[in-house]
Amino acid sequence: MTEAILLVGGKGTRLRPLTVNTPKPMVPAAGVPFLTHQLARARAAGVEHIVLATSYLAEVFEPYFGDGSALGLHIEYVTEEEPLGTGGAIRNVAARLHSGPDEPVLIFNGDILTGLDIRALVATHETTGADVSLHLTRVEDPRAYGLVPTDGAGRVTAFLEKPQTPEEIVTDQINAGAYVFRRSVIDTIPEGRPVSVERETFPDLLATGAHLQGMVDSTYWLDLGTPQAFVRGSADLVLGRAPSPAVPGRCGDRLVLPTARVAPDAKLTGGTVVGDGAHIGEGARITGSTILSGAVVEPGAVITDSLVGARAHIGERTVLSGTVIGDGAVVGPDNELREGVRVWCEAKIPAGALRFSSDQ
Repeated sequence: MTEAILLVGGKGTRLRPLTVNTPKPMVPAAGVPFLTHQLARARAAGVEHIVLATSYLAEVFEPYFGDGSALGLHIEYVTEEEPLGTGGAIRNVAARLHSGPDEPVLIFNGDILTGLDIRALVATHETTGADVSLHLTRVEDPRAYGLVPTDGAGRVTAFLEKPQTPEEIVTDQINAGAYVFRRSVIDTIPEGRPVSVERETFPDLLATGAHLQGMVDSTYWLDLGTPQAFVRGSADLVLGRAPSPAVPGRCGDRLVLPTARVAPDAKLTGGTVVGDGAHIGEGARITGSTILSGAVVEPGAVITDSLVGARAHIGERTVLSGTVIGDGAVVGPDNELREGVRVWCEAKIPAGALRFSSDQ
């Protein structure tokens, strides 16, 4: 296998305001755009040619990655004029593939952080003679995902999208968002209209007797669809819990990019990332958080499990916990923002305006 399709066209609405100015795969995780980690892992597994299926803010990908040579890849870009869904996006880029009809093509979603053994998935695909092979993982609560039960040989028997009742939850195996397609199968996807690979392509293939193989790999797996998950994923990359050859530095408690400035007595722990040009003031305490490029954290601020957007400004003694601060936003001194708060890009919160506890 030398080819892959990477689906990076989604709007990332669950991640807003992080995705107001930046498409989800380009939001920095562990110091580089998240997409960099996926590309590097694909290259390490032997992939040489990748087609990016883009749509939302498509114009930002090529200026950053170019032809892919810096990563040892050949990257091409195909932009959807109208959103086509996962299956439609795969079909839309098919003309750029070079593989023969029976050769494997790797396909993966642009918002999954995983330790999947890509070579093992391809090997499973080839040894079983499958038409499509799916990476499956096990989760405690599968209601938000698509269930994929398999028989004793790992062959897929059904697709159950987001079950809600106990009777519908027949397995803890879910579709983990990485596939290997036989090249000829891609050409059977309808062209020029929206198609969901999960709701249409896979069930239709199953109904016509195609061989769909599941491979359970329960190493690290995280859907980065929410701000809380994205922050956690970035921290896990820095801590070394999630594998990636693209982390720009040694794994450890913190990652400070070269042009950032951090006061000597500031405390950075839990996989915290400080981006280029950011400034962390005296006595600040930052745990498990991402501070993007050009942001300023004033002295005495306490930030936990949060993301501070590019060029944002956090005032003295302000406390952030489980929050997202949009690009260019200003949070004045002595504010206290707790779990779930999202401050929009360029918003301004005056000093002491928001609190969850007394000011004494």
